[in-house]
This record gives sequence, C-alpha cells and structure tokens, in this order.
Amino acid sequence: MAPSAVKCAPERARHVGEPCSEDRRITRSKRALRDALIELMEERGFDGFSVNDLCARADLNRGTFYNHFHDKESLLAALEDEVMDDLERFQEQMQELTVRRLLTYRARKKPLPFLVELFDYLREQGDFLHAVLGPGGDVRFGPRLRDSICTNLVQSILHERYRNDPSPFVGYYVAFFASAYLGVIERWIETGMQESSEEMALVAMRLFFIKPGESITL
Repeated sequence: MAPSAVKCAPERARHVGEPCSEDRRITRSKRALRDALIELMEERGFDGFSVNDLCARADLNRGTFYNHFHDKESLLAALEDEVMDDLERFQEQMQELTVRRLLTYRARKKPLPFLVELFDYLREQGDFLHAVLGPGGDVRFGPRLRDSICTNLVQSILHERYRNDPSPFVGYYVAFFASAYLGVIERWIETGMQESSEEMALVAMRLFFIKPGESITL
C-alpha cells in the first residue's frame, strides 16, 4: 500500500470532521509518551533515562518516537509549550483586572471566576506540573510559569501610575510577589492539590491584601 493511503485525506466512508485512525494513533502515541515521561521524571529525574527507556515505558517503538520528536528534550519542550500556550487565554482576563474589582469580590467573599478557571487548568495539568517543577524536572520551567501567570497577575493590580514605572522598587515589588505566587502554586501541587480551585482562588486573593501582624485567615 502506498504511503499516501494511510494519510487523512477525506474518504467517502468517513463522516466529515471525524478523525481518521491515523490521527487517533498519533494522539494515543503522544499521550503514552507524555505519561511515560512523567513517570520516569518522577522516578529517575529527567537526566536519568533515555529515549529507549521512554519507548519501553510507553510501549512504543523508537521509529514512532522519532516520527514526532528529535530527542527527549524536544518532547519535554513540546509539552511545556502546550501548557504555556494554554495559559495565554488567561492573559486578557488578567489585563482587565482592577483593584476595585478584586476588592468587590473579596467583600462578597467570592473568588474571582478567572482565578478559579486558572486553578482548574493547573489541576488538569497537575501530574505534568508536579514532575516538571519537581527536583527531577526542568529548572527553566518555573520561571516561565512565573512570568506568564504570576508576574502578569501582580502587574494587573498595580495602580496605573506604577504599571510602566521603571524605578527599581516597582520592579522588586513585582518580582517579590510574582515569586511568592509561584511558591503558592508549587506548594499546592506538591501537597496533592487538596484545596479546591475555589479555595485556592480565595487564598490568592487574600494574599494580595494581608499585612504583617494580621490574623492569617481567609
């Protein structure tokens, strides 16, 4: 059979919009590689296994792996980029956030909807994030997550006159709270994501306003 026979060109026997078997095989293969990567990172650390180990764990042959990825680094990079691309949808909502809106939700003791959605997404990616942010993961990913979500979140509630202020203290202020919020996310993931997304959204909101010496309650 010619190679073109297995490609996803429209066929009369297949409904319009229905994925062909080749698409499904690719999806299953990539899912198996994702799961294998997570398991091996948790067990051995990223430097502790090879492509052969990945293929054995995923029950795939090396040819299948190399059809999609150059090496295990490119597989990890692709998975990280998928997460970062998904997080882009929260950027517009963060840019529209104001202190007034935040205070309104806090007074009502209600979590901001987009923060709930954000923690819902982080939960969906919890197994991957636990592995990649852990001691056997990728030390470069934490800063990417911080800059995409935490830094933008902190900047969104700055008073307008400070948002483009180049003074060093403003930069340190943003860096301090952005790193703190990354720490909150990492702790939640490390401890098994026991709190609901709603609870974590309330935690994030409370931390914006807590002052030294205040009672540490929601």
